[in-house]
Amino acid sequence: MNEPKDSLGGELDEASAASARPAISSGTDGGFELTRLSPFEERMQKIFLGRDGLRPVWRLVLYLLMYRGLRFCLFVLLAYGLPDTLFLWRQTAAELGLAIIALAPALLMARIESRAFASYGLPVGKAFGRLFWVGALWGMISLTLLMLALRGAHAFYFGTVALHGVRLLKFAVFWAVFFLIVGFYEEFFTRGYTQFTLTQAVGFWPAAVLLSLGFGALHLENPGENWVGILGAMAIGFFFCLTLRRTGNLWFAVGFHTSWDWGESYFYSVPDSGGMAPGHLLHSSLQGPRWMTGGSVGPEGSVFLFVLLVLLWAVFDRAYPDVKYPAVQAGETTDVGATALNP
Repeated sequence: MNEPKDSLGGELDEASAASARPAISSGTDGGFELTRLSPFEERMQKIFLGRDGLRPVWRLVLYLLMYRGLRFCLFVLLAYGLPDTLFLWRQTAAELGLAIIALAPALLMARIESRAFASYGLPVGKAFGRLFWVGALWGMISLTLLMLALRGAHAFYFGTVALHGVRLLKFAVFWAVFFLIVGFYEEFFTRGYTQFTLTQAVGFWPAAVLLSLGFGALHLENPGENWVGILGAMAIGFFFCLTLRRTGNLWFAVGFHTSWDWGESYFYSVPDSGGMAPGHLLHSSLQGPRWMTGGSVGPEGSVFLFVLLVLLWAVFDRAYPDVKYPAVQAGETTDVGATALNP
């Protein structure tokens, strides 16, 4: 369709084009009558519609409204479903439900926007591929470096083995699956559809800052959290934004997130974001000042975490120097303004 032209043949800007574009209403004789939009209709069109249809901020609001509605229904079901005595299964059902309700509205929005779901950072064809396992390796190595630093400072002690035989394997597998679900949910909800859509509105890094703040806010629900732990979660979230920017999708971050949480809660058996998981491997302990051990928050509240994240950022920046996000899928265009903000 040809764009409206001014009297000199040049293209009109978006607002002028909207006002010049005729509205069509049916006539009584089966023909059509051309009318101009009213000033109110022009204002509403400018507020809600952009070059590609509904503006990104309203698409994000629509996604979040669907998510909140589904989340309310989920917790009503859980409240009248599994009893409190089945705590671990109740928690697993809750995390799985949250992952589903983060995913479902995005699938609907992909159809509304005529966009490939892979645009939102989780290409199905790359599920559990190389990036996932490399991310899992980075997560376990990073956590191990943190725990060794705490051990060297006499703030962490491994203790004795708490599990034996089949229980050792059973809980290792259970917590691996549980934290895979947690990693999938938290990464997609805070850096999937939300990151992609907000990037179109304000650019990648401003969106990353806002959503990292939101990632930290998610941890406010955890018992035993404090402000240092919240800052640590925000900083980790911001690092995950870098991994998304440089790898092109979320699979590295999902792998890192999964192995980090599994290593904290099960393998090293320390508090994770304020909570202590049952069925952990070791009778380990943290001893010393809270600024070093993280206190009830665990290592994510330790000052050593921030030193580790600076190191991780520097190493990852050199290992993955190319910007690959947002990736353009077949038949799509990417907002130039959204990709111009590097690195």
